[in-house]
Amino acid sequence: MKHTMKCVIALGVVLSCWLGIASAQTLVGATQDPIAGSRVFGSKGCVKCHAIGAVGGGVGPNLAKLPEARSLHDLAAALWNHLPQMAKQMRKLGIPRPELSARETGDLIAFLATVNYFDPAGNPKAGRKIFRDKQCVVCHQVEGVGGVVGPSLDSIVQFGSIFIATAMWNHGPAMAGVMQERGIKRPVFKGTELRDLIAYLRSVSVARGDQPLYVLPGRAQEGEKLFASNGCVDCHGVQGLGGPVGPALAGRSSYQGLIEFAAAMWNKAPAMMTEMKRRFVPVPKLQPSEMADIIAYLYSVQYFARAGEPARGGELAAAKGCLGCHSAAGKGGKVAPAFERIRALDQPVTIIAAMWNHAGAMERKMREKALAWPVLKGAEMADVVAYIQTLGRDK
Repeated sequence: MKHTMKCVIALGVVLSCWLGIASAQTLVGATQDPIAGSRVFGSKGCVKCHAIGAVGGGVGPNLAKLPEARSLHDLAAALWNHLPQMAKQMRKLGIPRPELSARETGDLIAFLATVNYFDPAGNPKAGRKIFRDKQCVVCHQVEGVGGVVGPSLDSIVQFGSIFIATAMWNHGPAMAGVMQERGIKRPVFKGTELRDLIAYLRSVSVARGDQPLYVLPGRAQEGEKLFASNGCVDCHGVQGLGGPVGPALAGRSSYQGLIEFAAAMWNKAPAMMTEMKRRFVPVPKLQPSEMADIIAYLYSVQYFARAGEPARGGELAAAKGCLGCHSAAGKGGKVAPAFERIRALDQPVTIIAAMWNHAGAMERKMREKALAWPVLKGAEMADVVAYIQTLGRDK
């Protein structure tokens, strides 16, 4: 078990140190750190029952296979809804239920939100076939074999997936012209195909360590500025703002891993280039750090998908039975503390941490009274949190 915990903590550490120097920042701010969250996942015993991919226990669900939507409130609701079953298993295994501080709660949820950021390893054998069948070999060399029109691909994969996504974007316009001249059909990639192709290139690549790696999500605030200054927002909407020409790139129903993100940009590049030419908009060249920042911005918009509605949260607190034990504004039960009397409930992660820590006593009491556990959807969790947050601010 100690070995498994070390593996999970290493999974988080690899987010910042994978193959070399990481030149990026955390996804969701100083108080929600995925790297610290990986340590919480190990030290609090989550790893004993839950796996992340192939690492961890098999008692509970694999947390890399949760539903794709991974906003803060979606994940908080998943943790909340899972509590009765988790408490049952922990009693069975004799595992004490961990308490979480607000900081630990935010870090843990940020870790769970980013576990799909990295794609699983591809199949080098399948990638070799794709390299041939997609005619990449006509222009690019690998191991001294192939065309010389495009750059050699012997070393590019050593720089990480963000570097690859950036290179594919910057290289796209020139490559399109060459392929048109030579009568070569421009290849389209599924995320899995590009993953296999990169696995093949990595398997034969000559290692180089003289370039920085951009492997973590970058700086969301800088990414928002770049999204505007490079004209992305003129065609792509974000949370109802921006142009309607292209599809919305944030607040979508699923998170994309880096390679899937790179494949989507590559596949849609011809249509984007045509539209930009029609609008007399220059195609922006991006640095890997800028690509990292833009991706961080798109991830962060989904993570903080929506603010809750306090009024709706109040209705839910009554409908879900919260006010049967707790009181608010002088109304409700007296079994548990009044919401107004609980200190520091003015931030979402503070409220989510309080719900987690309170759930042990609540689960026992509800079990004694044969009451059904109140299940919450992500949007409902957002509303309830907003309601309690408002009460906290009124003190």
